[in-house]
Amino acid sequence: MTVVHLRPPVSHRDDPAPFRLGVNYWPAAKGVTLWKNFDIDEVHGDMNTIAELGLDLVRVFLTWEDFQPDPEGVKCCSLARLTALCDAVAAEGLKAIVTLNVGYFGGHNWVPAWLLDNQAEPLSSQPIVSMGRRVAGGYRNPYTDPVARKAAARLARAVGKTLSDHQAVWAYDLGNEPDQFAGTAGSAVIADWYAEMVDALRTFDQKHEITCGIGLHGLLSVEPNRDTGASAEPSFSSLQLDATGLSLARSFLDSDLLPFGCALSTSISKKPCLALDWSVATGATVASAPAALLATKVHGWVASEEAAASFAEELLPKILEVGALGALVGNFTDIEPSLYELPPYDTRELERHRGLLRFDGSLKPHGEVIRRFSESNPIVNANPGKRAAIAVSAEELIRDPYEHTRRLYGTFVAQTPGYIRGHVG
Repeated sequence: MTVVHLRPPVSHRDDPAPFRLGVNYWPAAKGVTLWKNFDIDEVHGDMNTIAELGLDLVRVFLTWEDFQPDPEGVKCCSLARLTALCDAVAAEGLKAIVTLNVGYFGGHNWVPAWLLDNQAEPLSSQPIVSMGRRVAGGYRNPYTDPVARKAAARLARAVGKTLSDHQAVWAYDLGNEPDQFAGTAGSAVIADWYAEMVDALRTFDQKHEITCGIGLHGLLSVEPNRDTGASAEPSFSSLQLDATGLSLARSFLDSDLLPFGCALSTSISKKPCLALDWSVATGATVASAPAALLATKVHGWVASEEAAASFAEELLPKILEVGALGALVGNFTDIEPSLYELPPYDTRELERHRGLLRFDGSLKPHGEVIRRFSESNPIVNANPGKRAAIAVSAEELIRDPYEHTRRLYGTFVAQTPGYIRGHVG
């Protein structure tokens, strides 16, 4: 039986390596319309604020229709705006993760008009947005459709060529939970797509790292792209988490779940993990209630700002403890009310309030927690104090991932720092 160890291997980076802290970037006044309504002065101001918070990493998202309104080309204006954004990142001494082919975001699938197909079978339960509005029908599978595959590779080559020598780039991310964009694609199909995208990037950029941001549900799923984390190409795995949709979580603000997910991702990929997203929506007027939480009208949960700060205090040391490379600590800012009539903000209220800052630029309490944590100059833990050797084969995990993971999680939570062995029966 193969033993899966929840224990990161030694990083290829020279020790001690700084623990990276960053944010997912959408500007307050633009949100998902960033590339359509680009304002370089706003971007420069935001990057200055991010640097002043002591953060060093910014993840940006290349919404597919904004960069490829035509599958046969890549929009030069969008590439120029991407370069300008990276210039602003570099000017503040920050680094960027550039996320390609963004189809899924904010509980919606964002589909370029040329991929739409009313006759296509639904690929996901998520609502579809194209050209800024929700549309009925379906779209062709981006991982099997030859036009979509060629378009995605064309975009990867164009971005790689544009940014290959840019000092701001830290890594490329091949997708924001790509299994959400086409959950019907099998793991072998997605693994082949992944390899094709890597080859396209490597045509012009041989030096920057590549990863793929998947959710914990994708990591544990039998079909979607767990294989992307096992590729020999990337030097790190990455994981993002929305605890509201996971039955594994003991509560909405479960501060052990993301550290466990990072450890599990490392055990599967055999590579250290970056926590890509654990953003919590907050509301200043949330009443004091059990766990200081309040259900929104439509979807998800909103925490009081005080509860989010307490959560951050608990979570950050735990992510550091398991040997993670760093954490993107949510979105940079809340969204201005002027965007509330646009998707996804019109129906998903929590997407309006995921920032470290309020839309007026004031810092939330958990933003202050993150600032203090950054000032402690955390270092990647090359010898994690909390480890677990789990006696379950990779094959068994794939056959019944959720049952095994629930047991593994129970073992993980019960540990005190140190080496403990847990068994799955």
